[in-house]
Amino acid sequence: MPTLYIVATPIGNLDDISLRALRTLREVKLIAAEDTRYTRRLLNAYDIKTSATSYHERNKRTKLDYILQRLESEDVALVSDAGMPGISDPGYELVVAANPRGIPVVPIPGPSVIIAALVVSGLPTDRFTYIGFLPHRPGGRRLLLGSVANEPGTIVALESPHRLLDALNEVLLVLGDRRIAVCRELTKIYEEVFRGTINQAIAHFSEPRGEFTLVIEGRKGPTTQLTDAIEKRLRKMRLGGIPAKEAIAQIAAEESLPKKELYRIWIKL
Repeated sequence: MPTLYIVATPIGNLDDISLRALRTLREVKLIAAEDTRYTRRLLNAYDIKTSATSYHERNKRTKLDYILQRLESEDVALVSDAGMPGISDPGYELVVAANPRGIPVVPIPGPSVIIAALVVSGLPTDRFTYIGFLPHRPGGRRLLLGSVANEPGTIVALESPHRLLDALNEVLLVLGDRRIAVCRELTKIYEEVFRGTINQAIAHFSEPRGEFTLVIEGRKGPTTQLTDAIEKRLRKMRLGGIPAKEAIAQIAAEESLPKKELYRIWIKL
């Protein structure tokens, strides 16, 4: 039975490709690649002659039928520019379409910038939440960050260089000055891992370059149950027309909570 292979490729250093991945890329009849020019550099480095076709965010709908048709008679490998396909990269729709057709889907695991950043961050790794690329617009970023504000586990996000400082400032506003590891260009020549607070990271990356992975400390402080109760009270006070300063001062005095923490909850509302 023809098989769809989901193949992880290096996130930077080409030496990180697995032997199984190389064998699979040689044996399949077609490679569906996010960017064929980028993938061809990898294939050329290992003298792999397999033909490749583009399968990316803009053509994933129109190209789906073609790849499924090829899967009727031959094996296909799916790769992204870096890391595991389907994780913030095209692939999900293809896997979903393959399942009802009885096409086996086999993962070929390997490099992942998410896991690489997490394990070098110095932050807890027993529980984490991955939220993908942060939205481009401030409102979207605040909404997404607010949704994980109470998450006790470590938070992992991706960001581009030209939005890094805006993103860090939004993280500071919504989550507070938590510990963070900012990982830049992992496994590449200019690899850097900055560990400190969010304020320190903003000062450090004055001219950010490269691709970034943010590993952010999970919530510390009031329990989720207490936070939920406080949110309800603040929402009621806000709907009642009570100014933020007055509402926050009142609850801070009653619950012995820092005003900054309450202000972040008010902002999220």
